[in-house]
Amino acid sequence: MSGIGTVAVLGAGTMGHGIAQVSAAVGCEVRLYDIDDAAVGRGLARIRGNLDAGIERGKVTEAERDDVLARLSGTTFIADAVVGADLVIEAAPESMELKERIFAEVDAAAPEHAILATNTSSLSIARIASAVKDPSRFVGMHFFNPVHIMKLVEVVWGPETSATTRDAAVAFATRLGKEPIVVRDAPGFASSRLGIVLGMEAIRMVEQEVASPEDIDKAMELGYRHPMGPLRLTDLVGLDVRLGIAEYLHATLGSDAFEPPALLRRMVAEGRLGKKSGQGFYSW
Repeated sequence: MSGIGTVAVLGAGTMGHGIAQVSAAVGCEVRLYDIDDAAVGRGLARIRGNLDAGIERGKVTEAERDDVLARLSGTTFIADAVVGADLVIEAAPESMELKERIFAEVDAAAPEHAILATNTSSLSIARIASAVKDPSRFVGMHFFNPVHIMKLVEVVWGPETSATTRDAAVAFATRLGKEPIVVRDAPGFASSRLGIVLGMEAIRMVEQEVASPEDIDKAMELGYRHPMGPLRLTDLVGLDVRLGIAEYLHATLGSDAFEPPALLRRMVAEGRLGKKSGQGFYSW
């Protein structure tokens, strides 16, 4: 559906504000929803901050920044966000129950032609899609943080996702300047399934005092050309987020490779969540 002109982004946090920014940057009218005015305001402020940083680096002009901001609006009502939308992208926290509630409300207010997408990194597309009357228009669009810089988008098709919906999601990701990959709905998709295995094993190596976090990361960065080591990445994503995904994959796939190490559980319990708390495997 190359005619996507209006996009609703549900969730103005880490992922949602970035998805809103890149959608507005390609000419879409974007409505950014969150639960209160403060959350919406923070999301819009972060978009402005990203654009201002782009001006400083010579990547964005002031006119381009102003055009992007002019195409953005905020709301605290899901129905107001999705009315008339061609594409709805949910970027709420990784809670199945929360996502199901959101899409039940979306389904009642969004136009019938709208594509409905979730930014989940690991949860079942089929189960989330069960909250809507027509699951053929439902698809996963998993973006990566920071959205305005990272090139990958996982387009995840569920058992009832239509080819038209899947292809439209791929086309829109390409329009955003991203590199889409197409993945079947399976626990962890491609990126989380591989990334979590590497992350959990790296944490076990720290736990067993095999090497320091810095040296484990350096092994992957210099030995395998990863742009960032698994422990620094865990800090960036959030230890609590990675713990939740690991628990889900361990429960659904039954593989010990996904079992969260005791060290990870202890760090999360102590509030050492990575960059967002100032302390994880590194000090931020």
